[in-house]
Amino acid sequence: MANERSDLNTGMRCVKYMIFVINFMFLLTAILLVTVGSAIGTIFGDFDTFIDSHFSSPAQLLVAIGFIMMFVSIFGCVGAVRESTAMINIYGVLLALVFVLEVAAAISAFALRGQVTEMVRRTINQSMVSYNSNHYVAKSVDFMQSALECCGVENYQDWRFFLENDTFATNGTESAPLVVPDSCCQKPTFGEMCQPFEYGCLSRMEWVVSQSAALVATGATTVAFVQILGSICAFMLARTIRRTKSLRAARRWQLQQSLGIMTKPHNPSYTQMEKSEKNADEEMYLPNSPSVN
Repeated sequence: MANERSDLNTGMRCVKYMIFVINFMFLLTAILLVTVGSAIGTIFGDFDTFIDSHFSSPAQLLVAIGFIMMFVSIFGCVGAVRESTAMINIYGVLLALVFVLEVAAAISAFALRGQVTEMVRRTINQSMVSYNSNHYVAKSVDFMQSALECCGVENYQDWRFFLENDTFATNGTESAPLVVPDSCCQKPTFGEMCQPFEYGCLSRMEWVVSQSAALVATGATTVAFVQILGSICAFMLARTIRRTKSLRAARRWQLQQSLGIMTKPHNPSYTQMEKSEKNADEEMYLPNSPSVN
């Protein structure tokens, strides 16, 4: 009997430790999601002039999922400590809901990847048109060109359609000077002559946005599959806890029966008195009782 009770306690401890390990993994995953989502949000914030606002939604959703996973992990640990079947079942349901959110983030990120080229081409052209008239746009364009080491949409020659001011850096011959912003120039190698970057900003910005969206989609998909496995494990663990607690209660009842301990109060003196009174009534003879002839 003692060995069986020890086995039950060992099984319950194993279940608890398993839940703790799963939740620790989910907590690390949650921190990773928050970090990745925040990093992508920062990148999109640096290039917000060239990226539509709805492109930031998957990254923001990824951060929200990370914080939700932190709460769910703590909730699962509390349920394991309290050995609560209901809390573990709720924990499994919450993991399933997080799985749905991760699938939604992955689908939206994959869908947005098909719109990147058209969006980047449109926003860069609009920004180049407003370069002379809008200081904020000009600052954003200069940051993009210097950070990505690019110039224009397809190449540096695109600027000839937008700039007509000789105050910008020039390159080319006297008969056909090329006017480009200073942010297009590489480090000067031949005196003060500007050497513009060879590549256009369309391909560079398209790569940045596409890779960020792909990272969100891939990360959300990978974590989603782990999450659904965690949800299945949570329901299995809840069933194990219920079974272990039932076996523990059954062993306790068997132990009580073997020791003669009844769950209902028992009074031997009262039972004996009742029995003696009953026998006295059966043997009592009254004078007025009719005789049997």
